[in-house]
Amino acid sequence: MKRIENFYTEDPHLKEILRCYLDKDFFAWADRSLNEFGKLCAGEIDERAVHTDREGQPKLIKYNRLGEEISEVWVNEGYKKTVEQTYNKGIVGYIHKNIPELGRKGNYVLSYAQGYLLSQTEPGFYCPVTLSMATALLLEKYASRELKERFLPHVLSTGEVELYEGATFLTERQGGSDVGANDTKAIPNGTNYRLWGEKYFASNAGMCGVTMVLARIEGSGSGSKGLSLFAVPWRNDDGSLNGIHIRRLKDKLGVRAVPSAEVEFKGAEAYLVGEPDRGIYYMMEALNLSRVCNAIASIGIMRRAYLEARNYAFYREAFGHPLSHYPMIKETLTSLAAKQEVETSAVFHLVDLFNRVVSDDIPSTEEESVLNRLLIAILKKESAEQAIHFSHEAIEMHGGNGYIEDFVLPRLLRDAQVLTVWEGTANILGLEVLRLMNKYRAHEYFLAEMKEELSLMPEEFTSFTVPLTKGIAKLEQLLKVVETAHHDTQTYHAKRIAELMVRIFESVIALKDAHTFGTERKRMIAEVFIEQTWKQTEWMDEEMKSVQYFDEIVGVKVKV
Repeated sequence: MKRIENFYTEDPHLKEILRCYLDKDFFAWADRSLNEFGKLCAGEIDERAVHTDREGQPKLIKYNRLGEEISEVWVNEGYKKTVEQTYNKGIVGYIHKNIPELGRKGNYVLSYAQGYLLSQTEPGFYCPVTLSMATALLLEKYASRELKERFLPHVLSTGEVELYEGATFLTERQGGSDVGANDTKAIPNGTNYRLWGEKYFASNAGMCGVTMVLARIEGSGSGSKGLSLFAVPWRNDDGSLNGIHIRRLKDKLGVRAVPSAEVEFKGAEAYLVGEPDRGIYYMMEALNLSRVCNAIASIGIMRRAYLEARNYAFYREAFGHPLSHYPMIKETLTSLAAKQEVETSAVFHLVDLFNRVVSDDIPSTEEESVLNRLLIAILKKESAEQAIHFSHEAIEMHGGNGYIEDFVLPRLLRDAQVLTVWEGTANILGLEVLRLMNKYRAHEYFLAEMKEELSLMPEEFTSFTVPLTKGIAKLEQLLKVVETAHHDTQTYHAKRIAELMVRIFESVIALKDAHTFGTERKRMIAEVFIEQTWKQTEWMDEEMKSVQYFDEIVGVKVKV
C-alpha cells in the first residue's frame, strides 16, 4: 500500500477553507508554504515520529559524570531537526511578526493550518508548539518592554536567532483542575522574585527556554485570584540551571515525543508579567488558545485515521473483493469522511473568530468574545472525543494489523486519548459552558446566531433544516429548565447542553458549506452528516445514502 506523500495536497477541503479566510495574496503564499510543509510532514517528520515514539523517547539526565545535578533532557537528533524545520516555517513566529516575502504578519488561521498538518503525523510534537504559542501570546500582550526585548525575539525565532521554546506550568499535585489550590510561592528579590514550589505536570520541561508560571506572591489572597503570572528562564546567562530541578519524566500512555516532568523550583529567578492580581485571567486566555490547538490536533488525528482507513480499504482484499466493495465498509468510510470535513470546517470557523477576538488590529464585539469562548469549549470536547472514535474505527478497518505497532494507528489512538484530558476534561468544559451561560448569557447569543444562519439557507435545504429546528427547540426547552434550577441540577445537565449545542452548530456549518461551495458533493456530505447527527436512520435506513454517495464523497480513484 503506497504511503501518503503530502498531507496538504491530499486535502482539497483544507484549501477550500483557507481560500475563504485568507485574502488572495496571503493565500497564494500560504498555498505554496503549506504544500512544502505538507510534504515534509508526510515524509521526513513522519519517519522521525515513528523513531521518537518507539526508540527515541526523551530521557532525563539527572546528574553529570561528577555527580553534579544538571537536570537535562535528552532528545534524539531527528526530534531536534523537526524542531528546526517546524519553527522555521513560522508556526509561532509569523503570528506576531512579518513574513519576509509578504512584508506583513501572518495570523492564527495560517498557524493552525500548519498545526493541522503537523498533527496528522506528530500530535505529540504539536504540544510544545502549542506551549510556545501560548508563551508568545502572554509575553506580547502583557509583559513589560524589557521582558519583551529579552524573550520575544527568541520565542518568535524562525532561524535568525537562537530559538527559545515556551511552556506554561500550571498543574500542581494538590490542585489539578482546581488551580486555586496552587501554592508555589513567589518571594520578592529586589525588583524581581524567587520561586519556591513544584509543578506536577510540566510539559516541554528541559526543552523550553522560558516558561510562564503561576505562583502566589507572599501576602496575596487565597484561591485563583491570588495567583500572579511570571516569566521564568530555564537557564541563567552563564548556562547554569535557574534554580529549576526535574524530579522525573512522566511515563505517559501517548504523546511520548514531548517531555512532561515533575519540576521543583528552588529559588528560580522569575519576572512578573502584567498586573499581580491578574495572573489567572492571563493564563486562562492562554488556556483558550491551547484549547483551540487541542481541537486542531484532534481533527489532525481524525484526518490521518480516516486516510489510513480509506487507503487500506481500497488495498486490502477479502473474499475476492477489496474491502471498499462492501456496504458496511462504505457506510463507515462515508460517515467518517462527512464528519471529518464538517468538523474541520467548524474548527476553522472558530479559528477565524478566535483570530479576530485576540487580534489588536481587528475590532470585535462582546458577543463575538463570548461566542468564541463557548465554541472553544464545545468544539474542544467534541473533537477530542471524535479523535478517539476515528482511531478506533481505523484500527477496526485494519483488523489485526491495526493493533500492530508497525502501523501508525496504535500511536494515533494513544495520542488521541490525552486530548480529552489536556486543557480541560469534558466535565470542566461543561462547567465552562454553564459559566458562560450564567455570567454572559452565551446561550442567547448562540441561539440567535444559529437561527439567523438557518434563515439564510435556500428553500431547497428545507428538508435538511427540520431536524435542526427540532434540535433548537429541545435545547430551548432544556435551557428553560436549567436556567432556574438548583446548581446541582445545572451542573448535571451541563454536558448535555454542550453536546446539543455542538450538534446544532456543526449541522449549521454543514449546510453553510453546501450553500457556499455549491457542489453536489458538499450537499451529499451535509445530507449524510445531518442524518447521522440527528440519528434519523438509527434503526431503519431504506435509502442507504452513505452507500449511494460513497463514490462521490470518498472517491474510488485512490492511489494505493
